[in-house]
Amino acid sequence: MVNSLGQEWLCVALVIVTTCPVVSLARDEAVVVKDARHLKVFYEEGRFAGWPANNGIWQWGNEILVGFSLGYLAPPEKQGLHQIDPARPRSTMLARSSDGGETWSASEAGYPDGQLQRFGTDIAFDAPGFALNARDDKAFISLDKGRTWNGPFRLPFADLHLRARTDYQVLGPRDLALFLTAEKTNDREGRPFCVRTRTSGSYWNQFAWIGPEPPSGYSIMPSSIRMPNGDLLVALRRRDNDPAQHNFIELFRSRDGGLSWQCMANPVKENGLHSGNPPSMVRLTDGRLCITYANRNEPHTIRAALSSDDGATWGPQYVLRSGAGEPDIGYTRTVQRPDGKLVTIYYWLDKPRAERYIAATIWSAPKVD
Repeated sequence: MVNSLGQEWLCVALVIVTTCPVVSLARDEAVVVKDARHLKVFYEEGRFAGWPANNGIWQWGNEILVGFSLGYLAPPEKQGLHQIDPARPRSTMLARSSDGGETWSASEAGYPDGQLQRFGTDIAFDAPGFALNARDDKAFISLDKGRTWNGPFRLPFADLHLRARTDYQVLGPRDLALFLTAEKTNDREGRPFCVRTRTSGSYWNQFAWIGPEPPSGYSIMPSSIRMPNGDLLVALRRRDNDPAQHNFIELFRSRDGGLSWQCMANPVKENGLHSGNPPSMVRLTDGRLCITYANRNEPHTIRAALSSDDGATWGPQYVLRSGAGEPDIGYTRTVQRPDGKLVTIYYWLDKPRAERYIAATIWSAPKVD
């Protein structure tokens, strides 16, 4: 295939439809994490700052960079979950910490405008300052830790009407796996897939759907990790509307570099109302897997789940923070600092109809005997 920019897509597509086990709802037995500290990453009076999971996170040791969206708090008569003023401008922001998330500075992201370009062919994905931001059908690339960006580049398979958020795995100097979301056959978001290039993006020689197309609801917002044995794991935000809305987090594994995907145990079997919340998955230095997310049910919490057997089973849900003013919270991104502490970033509000701000919780993953 050749796209409208003359970029070749030599793809190998292997679609294996794996039926996941029926999800059973469990009683909430969440455990509160005792050592969690909460900080403000970005707060401004009268503003609405939100959705880190839509904008990406990057880490270089104790240096952390996270994206978020910034608008204005809506007037009191505005109803609905997201109280952001649709009549006022929005901007895309980046917040940076050089001390493991203890202090932050924020500025506009500075993603360039202009005509979509072919994906670069001379990119070293493993360069020390490499970062990629993907949103909808375009990408931006930085080689200096997000201080300046090149682009916009057209994402591969954009003809599938992408609803991309930033998630990728660097597999080598010229080898990159991207995890994207396309529209379903009913022209609504979402069905996730994995694409891979081994030529720095000059062509993409691999394509595979991650799971079957949901008959109702959606499967969106992949969060991936690469295991030491080379396996790829992806956590997905899921919604099932039949017979009633049910929100959960689903996990898939690939043992062949992303060519085929098999469903695993669901890390979170019930993820609350208001369409649930996306996962953020990391592999800890002790080998455990950790997924963070928000549950928008009262008392409106930021949570985590842990696995000690590479995702085969998951323990109880842990509460990192509780008591937001309304359900409009979450979209976590999580990284682990060199000292072992976890930094979970999300959006939050302290009381009803208050400013949404970007928060960070610094915490330790509980030890289990």
